[in-house]
Amino acid sequence: MLKGKKFILGISGGIAAYKCAALTRLLVKEGAEVQVIMTKLAKEFITPLTMATLSKRPILVDFFNPENGDWNSHVDSGLWADAMIVAPATANTMGKMANGVADNLLITTYLSARCPVFVAPTMDLDMYQHPSTRRNMDTLRSYGNHLIEPNAGELASGLIGKGRMAEPEEIVAALKHFFNQDNRPQLKGRKILVSAGPTHEKIDPVRFIGNYSSGKMGYAIAEELARRGAEVTLVSGPTTLSADHPNIKRIDVTSAKEMLNACEKEFEQVDGAIMSAAVADYTPVSPANEKMKRTSNELSIHLEATVDIAAALGTKKMAGQVLVGFALETHDAVQNANKKLIKKNLDFIVLNSLADEGAGFNSDTNKITIIDKDNKLKEFALKSKKEVACDIIDELAIYFK
Repeated sequence: MLKGKKFILGISGGIAAYKCAALTRLLVKEGAEVQVIMTKLAKEFITPLTMATLSKRPILVDFFNPENGDWNSHVDSGLWADAMIVAPATANTMGKMANGVADNLLITTYLSARCPVFVAPTMDLDMYQHPSTRRNMDTLRSYGNHLIEPNAGELASGLIGKGRMAEPEEIVAALKHFFNQDNRPQLKGRKILVSAGPTHEKIDPVRFIGNYSSGKMGYAIAEELARRGAEVTLVSGPTTLSADHPNIKRIDVTSAKEMLNACEKEFEQVDGAIMSAAVADYTPVSPANEKMKRTSNELSIHLEATVDIAAALGTKKMAGQVLVGFALETHDAVQNANKKLIKKNLDFIVLNSLADEGAGFNSDTNKITIIDKDNKLKEFALKSKKEVACDIIDELAIYFK
């Protein structure tokens, strides 16, 4: 699977640099080519001679060779590679990557790379939890980088917590998973309905009831379906996102009622539907036609329940159609998701919990559990929403075999 692939391994100055010897050996054993780029501090943790012996290539550290003036082109390296792996990625290196501080060959190569980039963080637990580190990791994810989560355990400081760089075998597995995407189940000829984003329930011409949904999960699902050949109808609530794939037909709606009408109309013509939108549960009974003025210190708005769209489609589901729902929970997550699965006549449900850091609304990542009718649970690690979309579509494809 990795045979013939070309990897840049960027090693920064952390104690976990010793793991890069095993990582390089595993990649070479898979038939891959590995070009190692080290920061100057990384040389204090593992020698260039070790890495050169294992990779069978000269190690790059400086922009040029001071002995003969040969230039180590970060542009050429960035174009050469099929993927770049930054491991270990220290807090310092991730800060530079997130903010474009191009003061060494590793960072300039990263900024020049046109290939996918995988980042394996490593640091002590308090550094890992620091707001600046979390922000930098979120920024790197937003750039499209793939973060390979560190493990929890005993750290170099002697403390116990999260911050151990993923094991070489885990990093290789992540690379195999990524490069195996072209071999994933295809859905050419299938017609799939996807709902995404929030709904806005009008209070008056300038105010509404809504939620924090960005639509990122639904759009990632629509794009992955389209990439695999499906014809996608995307019913989208208000969002700033765009879907430019030619296989995606987008229908814009605002309210829960409009989304219900659009989904019911389209559902008759599709093979399956994934209801990932965050639809408002309640809507004002009598929205005002003009802006409401402040007349007192209190205001009561009479609300009525909206129609549960997934449940409505569940009553109309025909043989052969597949219906997928979402559950965002704060407590008793699995139990509540199971109830929704049965009540709405779903084939499987995607559960995410606000208790999981990095999951939920307006984030570039998600952590899900897929539950099917047989109560089988598939739990997944925290991933980018694009990667989560792949996992969901893999599950969907099982029903079309």
